[in-house]
Amino acid sequence: MKVETSAALLALLGVAAARPDAVKLFRKTRPAVGASAKFRREVPQEHSHNKFLTGVGEALNLNNVDQVQDPVFALLGNAAAAQGAGLVQDLDCLQQRVADQAFTNAKAANDVDGMANALIFRALERNTGSVGLASALCESETAKNPEIAALQQHQDPASDGAAALNKQITLDLAVQLASVGADPQLALQSGTFAPGEIGDQTGAGNTCDTEDDAEGCIFSQNLLVEDATADEIDAAVASAGGNANAGNANNADDSADDACEDDGAADNNNNAGAANNGTASNSNNNANAGNANGGATSTAGVNVNAFTGSVGSAPVPVVSSTADKPFSVNGAQFLNQGAAIQRACDVQKNACANAANSGADASISVSDCDAQQQQCVAQNAKKRRAAADTGDCGSPAISFGQQQDRGDEDAFAPVNTADFNHGSALKPAVITDFICSQLASKCGAADATVSQCEEGAQAANSLQGQAAADAFNAALGV
Repeated sequence: MKVETSAALLALLGVAAARPDAVKLFRKTRPAVGASAKFRREVPQEHSHNKFLTGVGEALNLNNVDQVQDPVFALLGNAAAAQGAGLVQDLDCLQQRVADQAFTNAKAANDVDGMANALIFRALERNTGSVGLASALCESETAKNPEIAALQQHQDPASDGAAALNKQITLDLAVQLASVGADPQLALQSGTFAPGEIGDQTGAGNTCDTEDDAEGCIFSQNLLVEDATADEIDAAVASAGGNANAGNANNADDSADDACEDDGAADNNNNAGAANNGTASNSNNNANAGNANGGATSTAGVNVNAFTGSVGSAPVPVVSSTADKPFSVNGAQFLNQGAAIQRACDVQKNACANAANSGADASISVSDCDAQQQQCVAQNAKKRRAAADTGDCGSPAISFGQQQDRGDEDAFAPVNTADFNHGSALKPAVITDFICSQLASKCGAADATVSQCEEGAQAANSLQGQAAADAFNAALGV
């Protein structure tokens, strides 16, 4: 890419049309950027993937905490990006920050399409000053969402090692798309152009930059060079423990788990396949759907799900076996019991929400389904674990309520401040992550204890108040 020397007014895209073979695009028009948007900008491809710019812009605008003027600035070089970066200081991290906040907003709305747009946007190539020049990576901060943190942007296809690197980025993206219930094959659409010629004085390479092309000129002009094959996408997702058919209504019960499923952390994906994403009322309640029509499926083996509640749907069995991944939920296999329990509780919640939304059971509401999901997680946590071996430290328990350092506001804090010296926090993850870190480093606790801690932390993160504290403490037997 090459710097364009003429100043230009950035005309931003309005409404984008959805296509059946792509992520559903947000309908709201991206806000126009004011006259201050005149800048010396880099070309030529910040508008090449316009449909994803539109989608991530809508998600970002739900809560634009950094006041970024428009996602397109994140695809420009730093000099141009500074004109619309809002409160973001490290411009090398602007693209990650935009994607991370958009993902957070979409996740809060249980919007699979919004999360998919954010993931794909994070992987798009960013403009640089010349053909063959790679863009700088974000090194000063880590994304809050692990799905975003697992990704980086594509690099100029003429840069050193770009072919292998961009292929790996696409495969990593596919895994993350599957983890939120989106179609992993969409990762191929994050690809870039054919390599340009090093030394090209025009800097244009083989690119395009059509601002009023709603789909994106890389698609409409057939300029996209896919980094991998469909089979390679499927293989990457399968090797990460996910399902290559995520996003398909007929395969929603196998929606991919987090790429790091095997690390002992409980699966906390609140997403589903495409079966229920057509309306806002449904998309707000998808939680790893068991299947297109309901929750539990018949199983054989030992069911270790301790929850017996049946509001709107029967409990979903968690089958324990002697397999390498010993826990199974509707055919999806898990190494860790906590991850399997989380999936079962989420599947039941989704089936319950379907019943509430469809009117099949007029006596229940979606809030009843949410409450039941929390009860499911908490009840399973309470039944497990003897007291964990915490090495050189004492009890890792946490409390919820009024804390000495926080007035009248209820918060979470370690009970044992001698070994786990940390101030209170409004979110359990702040405290639980600290305790797990201390167990692994300062306390010298066994790996099994650290895994229990991480599992308890994930369970607590899906709950609120005392229920969150109980789930964490139960996982560690305290």
